Amino acid sequence: MTLKPLLGLLGVLLAALTVEFNDGVVGSALIDVRGGLGISSDPGTWLTSLFSSGQVIGMSIATFWAVTVSIRRFALFAIALSAASTLCIPLTSDLALLYGLRFIEGVASGFTIPLLLTVALQVLPPPIKLYGLAAYALTATFGPNVSAALSALWTDLVGWQFVFYEDLPLCALAALLVWHGVEQKPPQYDRIPQFDWRGALLAAAGLGALTTLLEQGNRLDWFNSRTICVLALVSVTALPLLVLNELTVPMPLYKFSLLKRRNLAFGLVTLFTFLILNLSASTIPIDYLTEVSGFRPLQSYAVTLLIAVPQLVLLPLVAVLLNFESVDGRVVIFAGIACVVTACIGNSFLTSVWQTDTFLLWQGLQALGGPLIVMPLLMLSTNTITDPADGPFAATLVNSMRALAEPVGVWLLQLILHWRGALHYNRIVDQSGQGPFSILQRPDAASLAAFSGEVRVQATVLTLSDAFLIIACIAVALVFVLLVLPVRTYPPRILAEQH
Repeated sequence: MTLKPLLGLLGVLLAALTVEFNDGVVGSALIDVRGGLGISSDPGTWLTSLFSSGQVIGMSIATFWAVTVSIRRFALFAIALSAASTLCIPLTSDLALLYGLRFIEGVASGFTIPLLLTVALQVLPPPIKLYGLAAYALTATFGPNVSAALSALWTDLVGWQFVFYEDLPLCALAALLVWHGVEQKPPQYDRIPQFDWRGALLAAAGLGALTTLLEQGNRLDWFNSRTICVLALVSVTALPLLVLNELTVPMPLYKFSLLKRRNLAFGLVTLFTFLILNLSASTIPIDYLTEVSGFRPLQSYAVTLLIAVPQLVLLPLVAVLLNFESVDGRVVIFAGIACVVTACIGNSFLTSVWQTDTFLLWQGLQALGGPLIVMPLLMLSTNTITDPADGPFAATLVNSMRALAEPVGVWLLQLILHWRGALHYNRIVDQSGQGPFSILQRPDAASLAAFSGEVRVQATVLTLSDAFLIIACIAVALVFVLLVLPVRTYPPRILAEQH
């Protein structure tokens, strides 16, 4: 194998990581971005919501158009679209235009990420295919966790505009590598009349409504909001019609018949669940340090950086481990789940005096558990794809489930914070009123403020502790899926030798 295809794969990897950084960094630095753009809290939430909706819509159609116009041209278009929208956002203050640009950014992200798995499956021979899957796994483990450190760097040391401008040099380098390394195949314009326009419209309506509902539901008070009711109606109508449409058209966007393959179905379920489990490694510790300890991003980035940096070594090492014929990928996944469950249980003992270094042991277990889960599930899933024509369809399914995992994770965390937070707050206040507390016997403004602040802190600690335990339970439930659904498979090099 020559170096040129590897450079092309590196370019697509860099483009995928860039759009992941864009999503994660903007989410981490949203307060600074809102302040810089001059928009308030509620309108600012749409900057992340529209990105998520655009991303899942883009992923649904990306592989069809990549095959139709050629992967090289489509990748360059996606990179250019991402760079152009990113460049324009800090230069405008018009709210409608900001929303449109942010949605386009999400679509560009949805166009880019599926290309990585598609290119890896196409250009890498069996002996090194697992290392290509490790490159794809970086976007699920390394990218989201390094975003907090990048957010701290730009907002605290440089300027909020660089939350967006960081993309430009990375996009330029990615485009250069893609232009040089990805083979230019002839376009297949005869496929255009076969494009599933009805499926694309149903996916845009159903998936876009679902992600918006999940992202905005808590803020709009769920079904007490007419907007949420309309979004729910659209999603429950469009999504079943989408499934029915995809089962009947000759060239679907989603080839649901692939889900009959047990390992691919397991891969989708596990990847979706793993991205929700990632909340215990990134979002929850950052929430604790921000709300309880009062940390700025620059002070708390080490918690997620401890997850991100080891992935550069651990993912290739797990690929080496899986290349041994005697190693069962299902056992490796079980070991990874055990690491995550142990870390969540350890983190559930947090108190209001924990600091960054208190999380280090449990974050180390999270860092180890991620590659042990992601690498085998990617091997189990992709080994079922024996026909190259099925590769783009598998990439669409995998990445669409991945895009849906983020808003579902947001919804789950908001549900926990609302449900358990109100319970703990009311319980603490109720118990406080039953004791001979001097702060309540001689109330004044200062003492009441101190009491209220302490109740809020303790309620937050208890709520986040519950969140760790709930995520641990989700990880345990994944063990039962592991025991039932997947079947044994071998690394690609072994399978190639057998054939």
